[in-house]
Amino acid sequence: MTREHLRPVLQPTADFDWIIGSDEPGAAHRLAEETSWALLDRVRNVADPDVVARVIGLASGPGLGDIAELWARESEHSLAGVLWRLYLLRRAVASDPEGAADLFRRGSEVSVTIDRVVAGAAEPVTTDAISALCDTILRGAFVGDVGAALDRASSYARIMALGAADLADSRDAYDDAHAAQLTTRALRYSKLAHELHGGARRWRDGTLG
Repeated sequence: MTREHLRPVLQPTADFDWIIGSDEPGAAHRLAEETSWALLDRVRNVADPDVVARVIGLASGPGLGDIAELWARESEHSLAGVLWRLYLLRRAVASDPEGAADLFRRGSEVSVTIDRVVAGAAEPVTTDAISALCDTILRGAFVGDVGAALDRASSYARIMALGAADLADSRDAYDDAHAAQLTTRALRYSKLAHELHGGARRWRDGTLG
């Protein structure tokens, strides 16, 4: 851990709905901050593979909705915000593994950086490989070096941005609507990459909220 933090009991949805909708300034932010640090602390201290698997599995299950209620509004300056962004990357793969694998392959082909190496994708980049990569990155945030996991996620997002931009170029001549959608996706991945890179830096210098 890089800072002192509270360890509240994780509350079920019914117990914190009133806080999410509260008019009290900062109530939702405080809950997001406390739950993110408490979850990270619990997983690290328990070190139970089943617990880790359940936490990772939230990305593809209904539990993601509860996390979204708590963390989706948080900035990249907070632990809740960067963990939420990791879950988003994993959810995108769970929603379309074939499409994600294709974007990563395309991005890797046009990249002139070491991002593919940093991300650590296995060869060949299949749907299973891309899913395993995102699982590994998310798992690393909970049981490994948070900064390293965020760096890997940032590199992964940059590769995906390149892949989406490359696919947009190939579709531009005959499908403007799809090309525009892909361009938007590329910009979103690029923004995520920037935010996750900043999160890694803040984790290391102890300023992640």
